[in-house]
Amino acid sequence: MNTSRLTAAMLQYVFLGVAAFLSLFPFFWMMISATNTSIDIISGKTSFGGAFGTNVANFFTLVDVPLVFWNSTKVAVLATLSTIIVSSLAGYGFEMFKSKARDRIYSLVLLTLMVPFAALMIPLFMMMAKTGLINTHIAIVLPTVASAFIIFYFRQSTKAFPTELRDAAKVDGLKEWQIFLYIYVPVMRSTYAAALVIVFMTNWNSYLWPLIVLQSNETKTITLVVSSLASAYYPDYGVVMIGTILATLPTLIIFFLMQRQFVQGMLGSVK
Repeated sequence: MNTSRLTAAMLQYVFLGVAAFLSLFPFFWMMISATNTSIDIISGKTSFGGAFGTNVANFFTLVDVPLVFWNSTKVAVLATLSTIIVSSLAGYGFEMFKSKARDRIYSLVLLTLMVPFAALMIPLFMMMAKTGLINTHIAIVLPTVASAFIIFYFRQSTKAFPTELRDAAKVDGLKEWQIFLYIYVPVMRSTYAAALVIVFMTNWNSYLWPLIVLQSNETKTITLVVSSLASAYYPDYGVVMIGTILATLPTLIIFFLMQRQFVQGMLGSVK
């Protein structure tokens, strides 16, 4: 019995070790490549080099880093805040207010998850063109405001919300918006934290829709800039790796700062 448990534990640790290696190796290789020249990267060099300073200088020469990061931050923050506000209100409403049409409307919302974004690009582009929003960051934010997945996530999490708190608040004379703002939001803070991490990372790394909508260098985000560097006729992969590392850092910082709340939110923790 002890031998079987030991074998199972060893297999578990081996599996976790392999999974950790596969997850971390791309980032480790990216760090190594950032210190090498483009020729060394193409040749497959797997040791640190001495071209890190040159790659950083070239990247800051080719890219207006403050402007690009400001564009990405503005898009990610606005899209994240608007998505969380709208989706949490929708999830709260779908769970708390009962009606005959509620489940039908909710089913229609979930059906939108089955529609691929490729089928929506042309209609969305025509809508933005008619409203004069092409080449603006608002055109990126608006389609993300009502996220079916985040609405689903908030409704499922709201099922764990103690209804006794809402009933007691009603007895005390609180209105519905006060219950939502002063009771629901603090109680569901871990859910909000997990949603914030998911939505921020999604919007920060968004590529296809910004590529279609943003047409000038003054409005482009970091993902578009790194992609343009990589698709040049003679790409400097060392510079590309510098850009990739800088583009990855904000999402890593957000995740590590909120990883505990993220895990609690994904597990449906309500305090």
